[in-house]
Formats: sequence, C-alpha cells, structure tokens
Amino acid sequence: MGGGPYKAQGTPFVKGAPMIEIKNLTVAFGAVTAIDALDAVLDAPVCGLIGPNGAGKTTLVNVLSGFAQAKSGDVLVDGNALLVMSTAQRVRFGLRRSFQTEQVVEDLSAWDNVQAMLDHVPHSLGEAEGQVHRALEHVNLLDSAAVPGAELDLFRRRMVEVAKAVVGKPRLILFDEPGAGLDERESRLLRDAIAAIPQQFGAQVLLIDHDVDLITDICTQTLVLDFGRRLALGPTRAVLDDPSVRRAYLGT
Repeated sequence: MGGGPYKAQGTPFVKGAPMIEIKNLTVAFGAVTAIDALDAVLDAPVCGLIGPNGAGKTTLVNVLSGFAQAKSGDVLVDGNALLVMSTAQRVRFGLRRSFQTEQVVEDLSAWDNVQAMLDHVPHSLGEAEGQVHRALEHVNLLDSAAVPGAELDLFRRRMVEVAKAVVGKPRLILFDEPGAGLDERESRLLRDAIAAIPQQFGAQVLLIDHDVDLITDICTQTLVLDFGRRLALGPTRAVLDDPSVRRAYLGT
C-alpha cells in the first residue's frame, strides 16, 4: 500500500506544528451529556488529559478515534477536519490509539503484531521491515521480536502497543492509561518511550493516565475535564497546582 498524504473528503492536507483544535464539542448518550460544549487547543508535543472518573476523558478519545459520535462541534488536527472521516480514514490519516486492555494478537509474534498494523496504513512495501525494526528498537523489544503475544508479560504487551502506534507515519497518538499496572521501573521505560515519540516519529501524543508523576514528567500541557467540561488547560505544573483541579482531581 502506498501513496501520498491522506486527504479526507476534500479537506486540504495542512502541514505545520502538531495541533488539536476542539471547538464547541458536545457528546451525548441519551439524556446524559458526556462532553459539554468543550473548547480547547492542544499544541504541545505531549499533552495530558486528566480528570476524575466519569469526567469524559475516554469519551473524548473515543470521539477523536471515531468510536463515538459528536452531537455538535468540530475537531481539527493540524487544520484537517477529523469528524468527517470514518474510523478507517482516521487511521490512514495518521491517528493511532491504545486501549486500556492491550490489543495484542496472542498467536502472532511481537514482530508480526507490529507488522500487521502496516496492513491498515499507507506505506511502501520496501520500507515495512525497516519500520517494524525501528518501532521495536524504540521500545527495546528487538530481543522479544519472535516471542508470541501469548508469552509476553504485561509490560512487553504495553510496549508492543507503543510500537504499533509509531509505524506508518502517525500524526496523532492517543494513549489511554498505558501505565496502569506497571511497576516503577517499567513506568520509567514507558515514559521514556512515549516522551521521545514527537521527536523520533513526528507525531503529537495525547495521554490519559491517573499517574500524576507520569503526566508531570512528560506532558508540557494538560487538559482537565470535570463532568464533561473544561476545568483547566495550560502548562502541566500550573494546572496541577490550580486549587480547583486539586479539589476535583487530587481530592485536596
């Protein structure tokens, strides 16, 4: 599969600094409003998305990735309208995401799990092997390349998810609690791998995680949701020190 940059339904391809623009976004499930007229501009290489349980974080990621529909509003990624694209079109455009439960095929090796991702995204056949090698090298899994998914421990499964996200020229990667269940050493290695993505692969990262240390370490900008509304947005340290955020999210 080859070709140039994907263009969604006549939307012009726009190059420049990675940026997510959310404009008056509302998402409702019946009578429940999960996202309520959200406005935000996320322009840092790695952005955090935090908030108490039920705040709308996963709903927002589902809308961005095409698994939930917006009632109204717009989302632009690098100036390109996202909500007009199908889920498959968003993948070809360069959107990637992980899930809270790893999507690792048990009877495929770590290498083949990553290579299978390339079946769904534009790439040159001649560069497939190099892309998979580079992705596994990025997450330090070359020595586990031949290990079947069923034999990978939780940490290596999470790192396979990171490797899958960086092949095929990603533009925006959404990570949903990638650090859950990892110990301190594993969290540090995951942090390093995610923090290096913008420079190494040119993609912007949006990270949901309850680990405040992880958010603080690698996210220069953070959006806080509460009951589907924007509670705070700005430099991560300033956001986490905001009294309203500490009351809603940190319980202080």
